[in-house]
Amino acid sequence: MREIFDAELRQIGDDLVQMSKLVESAVTRAGKALLEADLQVAQEVIAADHEIDARQRELDERCVHLLAQQAPVATDLRIVVSALRMSATLERMGDLARHVAEVARGRYPAHAIRHTAEPTFASMAAAASEVAREVTTLLGTRDLGLANEIEKNDDVLDLLHQQTFATLLAPEWDGTTQEAVDITLVGRYLERFGDHATSIARRIVFLVTGDVDEGATHA
Repeated sequence: MREIFDAELRQIGDDLVQMSKLVESAVTRAGKALLEADLQVAQEVIAADHEIDARQRELDERCVHLLAQQAPVATDLRIVVSALRMSATLERMGDLARHVAEVARGRYPAHAIRHTAEPTFASMAAAASEVAREVTTLLGTRDLGLANEIEKNDDVLDLLHQQTFATLLAPEWDGTTQEAVDITLVGRYLERFGDHATSIARRIVFLVTGDVDEGATHA
């Protein structure tokens, strides 16, 4: 029985990694759609979010089944409960990537981001893509050093988010109301993406160490 249970736990871990890979692809492609006004890529990101949602439902059902059938305790219980919470966080990260793609689609054939703000958003998109890649690796390795690195990269996203406000408040800003709204929304989506990545990093720290304080989340 223990061997079967261990196999189920490994499958949960594999499912989280696969779900994270989908999120990683989504945010990377959403950034491309945004910066290049690529309608096809935006549509693909939006459509692919259904698969992320389906993966979350399947993973959650597996976790609930284990809780009901095996009544895990101690470390095993931490693994299952953490998986439930991280799957929900990954699903929200997928939603945020979809939101970015929806903004890109809504402004096509124009660019959603005014040219004066493009450098900041190019940096934000790259940072979000990098943090997503790190989350995927972290879920497979549980490397606490990488968990710390994710928090540092989230700080980078926070700083870039502040730059978006500086752009809007600059005397030379002459964009439209819609452009200001788009910058505000997309900046918030990408900043929150980083927050959720930090949430997963802290969950992994909790999973490995059992430290409740480190396992807390603000996302």
